[in-house]
Amino acid sequence: MNSKKHKSISYAKWGYAFIAPFFIVYTLCSLVPLFMTFYNSFFENYMDGLKQIGPNFVGLDNYISLFTVSNNGTIDILVYTSNTIIMWLMGAIPQIVFALLLAVIFTSARMRIKGQQFFKTVIYMPNLIMASAFSMLFFTLFSNVGPINQIIQAMGGEVFMFFNNEWSARTIIAFINFLMWFGNTTILLMAGIMGIDQSLFEAASIDGANSRQVFFKITLPLLMPIIVYVLITALIGGLQMFDVPQIISAGLGTPNRTTMTLVMYLNRFIGTSKNYGMAGAVSLVLFVITGLLSIIVFKSLIPSDKKKKKGGK
Repeated sequence: MNSKKHKSISYAKWGYAFIAPFFIVYTLCSLVPLFMTFYNSFFENYMDGLKQIGPNFVGLDNYISLFTVSNNGTIDILVYTSNTIIMWLMGAIPQIVFALLLAVIFTSARMRIKGQQFFKTVIYMPNLIMASAFSMLFFTLFSNVGPINQIIQAMGGEVFMFFNNEWSARTIIAFINFLMWFGNTTILLMAGIMGIDQSLFEAASIDGANSRQVFFKITLPLLMPIIVYVLITALIGGLQMFDVPQIISAGLGTPNRTTMTLVMYLNRFIGTSKNYGMAGAVSLVLFVITGLLSIIVFKSLIPSDKKKKKGGK
């Protein structure tokens, strides 16, 4: 009898074929531009009027220039980094706390809130509105002749220039970011809570644990990976804050550059001067700051294996 040879089918190659488009697009649209940004940061390359200067290799001169005291008497990139982090914290901390509170309420088996789908839709809707529309709305509300100042005047007060005060301008920007993103954060945290084994809550209820004990002993520890994910993604988005402060301050970072962010500073080099060398240097500094802060958040909130072993003992 002639033995029939069966040709085996290799499914692995089809797997590679299906994932190949992602890696091709990622390489062309993300990885190559990233390396080009790093490469260009070592060159002098900008427009002086109608004259093109460069590209000329200048080594670390762009980075040295970034950390040199400017005509304002400050190291601008450090000032703008602190502005960005402060405004992010002002919006992110209330966002996480409020979103966590809503997520616990909506997923509570004891409260059994009706119409959850409606509330989920309502709290997520601000995330669908463009940041520019939100910014223009709040700029109109808090302008010198806007409704808020009209109410203040009707109550016998004086006109308050919200956008000429450092902390009121920062608070408005932080509040807009909070309003836009707390719904998205709430949905993520709700998904994390619903992923926790419900038998743990039932066992805690049988043992007589109150709501506070259940939250701090069960919900919060098991939800920590999701909270870390939300914090890191919020941090990355916060450090790239641009559209809201750009519109609120008309791109000037008023008052006194206190609302100028890192990406607004970066945009100055890409605008009229087309200074790609300095823009590349700022981009790389932003990348390093984002990476370092993300590592700090991760390491501080996720316990290491050594700590777990000690805790277990």
